[in-house]
Amino acid sequence: MSPKIEKTDEEWRQELSPDEFRVLREEGTEPAFAGAYWDKHDEGIYRCRACKAELFRSYEKFDSGTGWPSFTDLPDRAAVTLHEDRSLFTRRTEVRCAACDSHLGHVFPDGPGPTGERFCINSCSLDFQSKEQ
Repeated sequence: MSPKIEKTDEEWRQELSPDEFRVLREEGTEPAFAGAYWDKHDEGIYRCRACKAELFRSYEKFDSGTGWPSFTDLPDRAAVTLHEDRSLFTRRTEVRCAACDSHLGHVFPDGPGPTGERFCINSCSLDFQSKEQ
């Protein structure tokens, strides 16, 4: 695994839009049905917006009806880290990029088979690379 990417908040602010910084670095979320990828169906790879690490592939994406991009699995589980999140008076599992520690979204146990998981990810946490690129 590559060394962890570490930057100051100021360095991240120079690279990310204010909304991206709020989500990726301050654990925010974007409104449902507002992001660029919740309804995207093209073939390709979804990468971390902050560091460009490969996270998900389009064949793992499904329409969860939640308004956020949802994935059943990742090609490499080591690409993310999972953390307990007890904010908002609930218990959830936060998903972070393993390479740069950016907040991506959450994983829930209500997805389709075979894993039964739903990785619910903020669009602004992702960059999409089409199959043609």
